[in-house]
Amino acid sequence: MVYELHYSKTNTYLIKGKSGVLLFDTGWAGSFPEFCKAMGETGIAVKDITYILISHFHPDHMGIAQEIADEGPIILVADVQKDFIHSCDGVFAKENKYHFIPIDDVKIKTFPVDKCSEVLKEMGINGKIFHTPGHSDDSISLFLDDGSLFVGDLNPLYELELHKGTQIEKSWNKLLAHKPKRIYYGHAKTAEIDSVNDNPVSDKDMYELVSKIMKMTDKGMDVNRIAKKTGADYEFIQDVLRMYLTHQNVGVQGILDRIEIKNK
Repeated sequence: MVYELHYSKTNTYLIKGKSGVLLFDTGWAGSFPEFCKAMGETGIAVKDITYILISHFHPDHMGIAQEIADEGPIILVADVQKDFIHSCDGVFAKENKYHFIPIDDVKIKTFPVDKCSEVLKEMGINGKIFHTPGHSDDSISLFLDDGSLFVGDLNPLYELELHKGTQIEKSWNKLLAHKPKRIYYGHAKTAEIDSVNDNPVSDKDMYELVSKIMKMTDKGMDVNRIAKKTGADYEFIQDVLRMYLTHQNVGVQGILDRIEIKNK
């Protein structure tokens, strides 16, 4: 069973196995109270989470990992990630407005990616974990035997045409070989594999609309408020936010180009 937790600008997921619970990604530092509220809606206590698996160690995916771990769960770290655990500690040190607790290396559990099935089986979860660099060198993806695929910030499948011949394409080819049925993204709406290209967008002045969404995001507005103020489609806003938040220095035209590729 998969629970989608929408309490910050990063999508995180709770996966309930037959004998344990896995949390995939966490969110920005400072979002722990919202996380606890979202957990309450699932009926699962934070202390009942067995492991935390982080797709990559960027601030918006690992910001409250240690706060959650302090309640009982253990942070899993793949062997390909161990050199990146503290790569963003400095970001939070500069942004001292966030309450951030660095990960305690003594309490983590490391595992080799090629032995991932063993740690998943501890929770009664059947699947595999893959090293999928492209967005970052430490990125991993989780594939479950039921066809569920969790990719963090790996560039969405609908953008693949933009990344021909790159590491992103290689990582996607590795994942697609296992025939996933649905994709859970870190900053986009969950998509069924047969309909990832079926996402019509608004006929409004696209440049002006995307610009407004970016400015509202900078002001801290969430998706619901942006949708209410602009009248734009919720999923379209999610797409814009994902592109804006994961592509450094991207401009309005860059986002429009990616949207055009997606809707071909």
